[in-house]
Formats: sequence, structure tokens, C-alpha cells
Amino acid sequence: MSPTNQVTSKVSEYIDSNGIVAEIKRTNRTKSATITVEQGKVCVVVPRQLEHERITKLLKDKNRWIKEKIALHREAQPKSTKQFVSGESFSYLGRNYRLKVHRGNYQPIKLSHGRFTITLRAGADNPDLIQDSLLSWYKQHAELKFNEKAKRYSKMMGVKFNSVGLKTYKSRWGSCSVEGDITFNWKIIMAPNRIVDYVVLHELCHLIHHDHSPKFWREVERIMPNYAECKDWLKQQGDSLSL
Repeated sequence: MSPTNQVTSKVSEYIDSNGIVAEIKRTNRTKSATITVEQGKVCVVVPRQLEHERITKLLKDKNRWIKEKIALHREAQPKSTKQFVSGESFSYLGRNYRLKVHRGNYQPIKLSHGRFTITLRAGADNPDLIQDSLLSWYKQHAELKFNEKAKRYSKMMGVKFNSVGLKTYKSRWGSCSVEGDITFNWKIIMAPNRIVDYVVLHELCHLIHHDHSPKFWREVERIMPNYAECKDWLKQQGDSLSL
């Protein structure tokens, strides 16, 4: 790729202004600032040298619009039984990690030293903000993990897929189109690693058999002889995979 085609952008800042936390992306590819609110996450793309004060003012001017977008997103989400406070546990690949809320300049969720940690400014106890940050973290790592496993298993099986995507399904764990586009329910990333393997393998097998015929299940069993155990686990424990 030539230098002229490279995207010269950088995510290096988070601004906590008027109760809104926004991710700031600085780039040489734009001359004006734009704000997007997707999945409850606020992102501001700005020229690389734009002053911090002007970004803060932009967020202040758009405060009402941003909060309306965030509210619509949260109203559409299933009500959680979690409180999103320090000491609460959240699962990743079948292992539980406790949440620790620190105080200081805002920093989104990260997993380090066996804990999920997030930094909020003093007095900003905001369960919705913590939930949104966790959701972003899960989806980011789910996409990486699903792609990694899909590449490994497809090579083993001798099949090719077109793309890997994420969705929030209510009653399914994945889907595979005839074009080879595979979509996974991001919540699977909370399940044990063997369950994630099973779901990825299951969808890849649909590239060979586009149904659930005996031939399909024989193909699943050829790669994963104990697949029935994973299938049963999802039936019994799948509802527990929630945020």
C-alpha cells in the first residue's frame, strides 16, 4: 500500500464532558469535525491539530442530541440484572473476572492482572457507561477471536468463508449465508473456549451442508467428536450468557 492511501488516524483521547464520554479520533483525512453515536458509543472524528477546547465545545453544543441518541440505544437493550459495580463478576471465555472501578481521567474497560478495570472521574458512578464500555470490549475481542478461529478451522476443513461479522441474536448463536458470510452472536465470547470452537465449527460446516441433515452432523463430528456435549451446554447454559 502506498503512503498516499494509508489512513493517518489516531485514537488517543477520551473526553468526559457534561456527562458524555466521547472517543476522539484525530486524522489528516478531514477538515471538519463529525460526531457519531453507534451502539451507545460516542465517537468524534476531528482534524489532527484541532484544539481540545473546540472539541469540548462541540460536545457541549450537541449535548442534547447525543443524549437522545444514547437514550434510544439504552431503551432498546434488554434490562440487565447486573449492577456494574466493583466486585461484580463478568465472564470471558468461560472464566469469571471481577470488575474494579478506578477514579481519575476516563479510561475504557480493559482486562489486566485478572480483572476488568475502568477509570471514571470522581462522582461519575454511571452503570450505563460501564455497561456500554464492557459491551464495546466484548464485541472487539469477539470479532478478533471469531476471525482467528474461523481461519484456523476453515484451513483444517478445506473450506473458504467470505467474512465474519457480529450480531445480537435473541435465539440463535450464528448464521452462515450461501455466499460464505458468517455472523456470530457476540455473547458466545462469554462461554468456555470449547463452546466458542463448537459454534465456529458449526457455522463453517454449513459451507458444506446448508442444512442440519445427518450429513451435516457427521461433518461436525468428524472435526469435533464431542460436539454433542457442547450442543447440550448451550441448551442448558446459553441463557446465562448476558451482560
